[in-house]
Amino acid sequence: GVPIAHKDIFCARGWRTTCGSKMLADFVAPYDAHVIERFNAAGAVIVGKTNMDEFAMGSSSETSHFGPVRNPWNPETVPGGSSGGSAVAVAARLAPAATGTDTGGSIRQPAALAGVSGIKPTYGVVSRYGMIAFASSLDQGGAFARTAEDLALLMNAMAGFDARDSTSLEREPEEYARELGRPLAGLRVGLPAEFFAMALSVPVYYVLAPAEASSNLARYDGVRYGYRAGGYNDLIDMYKKTRAEGFGAEVKRRILIGTYVLSHGYYDAYYIQAQKVRRLIARDFRDAFTKCHVIMGPTSPTTAFRLGEKAGDPVQMYLSDIFTIAVNLAGLPGMSIPCGFDAKGLPVGLQIIGNYFSEAQMLNVAHHYQQATDWHTRAPSGIDL
Repeated sequence: GVPIAHKDIFCARGWRTTCGSKMLADFVAPYDAHVIERFNAAGAVIVGKTNMDEFAMGSSSETSHFGPVRNPWNPETVPGGSSGGSAVAVAARLAPAATGTDTGGSIRQPAALAGVSGIKPTYGVVSRYGMIAFASSLDQGGAFARTAEDLALLMNAMAGFDARDSTSLEREPEEYARELGRPLAGLRVGLPAEFFAMALSVPVYYVLAPAEASSNLARYDGVRYGYRAGGYNDLIDMYKKTRAEGFGAEVKRRILIGTYVLSHGYYDAYYIQAQKVRRLIARDFRDAFTKCHVIMGPTSPTTAFRLGEKAGDPVQMYLSDIFTIAVNLAGLPGMSIPCGFDAKGLPVGLQIIGNYFSEAQMLNVAHHYQQATDWHTRAPSGIDL
């Protein structure tokens, strides 16, 4: 079987599934996520779980309870987040493939910073059953590999309807490698003069995602599973101490933001308005895809930055996802492939965005690019090819 590493956000029976948090540091999953089930059925072999930002909340893979993930191209830099461990596993040749999740760019941005290929499919194509929730209307499972061709094979294994996920889409099984090598004659590529709703997508995302996180993470209270604080006086005190000790700083920050925007008096002003703008962003994409087949541009505004460089400035950290967030708000598929290096020898990623359910076409565009370039074959210094 093909060895594969799984982001530690997917439940795997008998494996610790921590989501990078002290809250779940000793949680052993009693069942398999749908993604794990499908890979197991396809004969894949789990080689391990990969580190990540705590509860997938981060853009640098620095917020994990177990320590930061380092970029193999320069260990003093970040690999992006939140799926940084999976991107690094592929970049460092620890595994030929890895799973990830993408809520606001958490597959595409690490793929760019670590110099690998990564895909986030259309929302609902990959089941979220057994994938620990961050923001349920944005979360989507996906994969990392060295090539677009391998990503197509991974999509064949991952995608499929699952009745246990109410947002899973019931569609005919698809062969994602079917278009690989098909001529690109007639393909229209959109190059945005300014990225979609750049001024709006980040604030909209950081209203909606924390609001959903505030609700989803309410379940972690120390009662049935996960971390429980000691030395409490009563049930309410146990709740308070468990959550204060079990969550890291970034998770607490987002819970506070989310609780605020959902509170009485602010719900209409923030949450409802953000949902309205989200629909406008989706409409902008719909209009754009009447004029082109794919949209291409940068995945990340920067290459890998130094560990700790943005840790004290949440706004700068949040802006790391400025080119990827809009895709999640619209529920569209997107991917990132290597397209070069900066002056410091750090990888640069090219983002390809497609219309709904156009993953096969996106993969073909990426495949043609990789047939004409060799960026995806490069490896960090000291890595045995």
